[in-house]
Amino acid sequence: MTMDRIVEADRIIVGPVGEVLDRAAVLVRGDRIAGVGPADELAMRCPGAERLRFPGASIMPGLVNSHVHLAADLSREPFGTVRRSPRDEVLALVRANAQACLRSGCTTVRDLGDAHGVVAEVRDQDRAVASSPTPRILAAGAPLTISGGHCWFLGGIADTDAEIRAAIDARTAASSDLIKVMAGGGQMTPGGPSEFESQYTVAQLRLIVEHAASHGLTVAAHAHGTATILDCIEAGVATIEHCGWRSGPMQRDRPEEAVRRMAAQGTIAGDTTPPQWRRMVERITFPDGFRFGDQISWMTDHGVAHVIGTDSGMPNAVFDEFRTSLELYEELGFDRARIIETATTGAARLLGLGASTGAVREGLDADLLVVDGNPLDNLDVLHRPSHVIVRGRGYSQTDLSPAGTATEPVA
Repeated sequence: MTMDRIVEADRIIVGPVGEVLDRAAVLVRGDRIAGVGPADELAMRCPGAERLRFPGASIMPGLVNSHVHLAADLSREPFGTVRRSPRDEVLALVRANAQACLRSGCTTVRDLGDAHGVVAEVRDQDRAVASSPTPRILAAGAPLTISGGHCWFLGGIADTDAEIRAAIDARTAASSDLIKVMAGGGQMTPGGPSEFESQYTVAQLRLIVEHAASHGLTVAAHAHGTATILDCIEAGVATIEHCGWRSGPMQRDRPEEAVRRMAAQGTIAGDTTPPQWRRMVERITFPDGFRFGDQISWMTDHGVAHVIGTDSGMPNAVFDEFRTSLELYEELGFDRARIIETATTGAARLLGLGASTGAVREGLDADLLVVDGNPLDNLDVLHRPSHVIVRGRGYSQTDLSPAGTATEPVA
């Protein structure tokens, strides 16, 4: 029988802005939140429950990182390992990277591109083994791309309409959680289209959206360039990743009508803010004074919804520094309560997970963080949560360190 546990702290940050409970606790039963309220009341309901007290701490929802590459290795050729190493080594890399995400407080991650189905394999293995210390994983599989296009080497080439349908059918059969498409070019494919060029027509993107929808899947589209972003809006993709509004190496665009349409139809901006964003701010200033990150404020001012990702796995974009990425939003003027909501409740809702996770509410999965201090006062306390609880299993930072075993739940 699973023992009930009452996790107590000075405060519970429920998730939505303004919802904070003082001197409260969470009743965890199995993998679910079975109650939220005063600790003594919960103890009366469950007199045999184990009580875990964290004075001075806050309980909050687990964080959601909406853009990672668990099969990438941080090097200048980030997919070199998944392309050339034995499968068992690649699976070990995926699991280690997933554990690093959990170490940073991310209880849910969305993986937007791997090869050979390795991320879905780890996802499925860890669902079957409840004690495995990894977050909830949404896996897209190999991204759709054109011959010679961005990341063609991951195995997702689909040029014709028939190939597009077949590729989506194959991902559905492999239990992908969504479809990723390289709608535009990128920076790390020699000889491929630049990040300012489109790879698919609007008609092809619309086909991808419609065929994915026939399988119950949404589409995340890689798009840096303005022309590609406009095509993605027209085609109705769910999230536009990067969404940089660029038409040249030092050219940012601000098409007012397009961003208003994006907001009106509910197209989500998938921000990719790597932990090393400060270096990018210092290094990149556009001729009009536009800086890295300013497009986030501009889109937000027009009502566009955001999810926050780090593009972890790409060169120097580590997996265990999600808090550092959140600090960009504070510098852009977002208040801390809103940042926390965006990275928890908001992300879960926008990614279709709101009925399962993203808030400290009875009936949801027990995906929780215990952090020392109050993140509403200082985001630094998110750097290394003292305890991370995912699907009811609790882990300390020692458990989640590269040398940790995480064989027994802590909370």
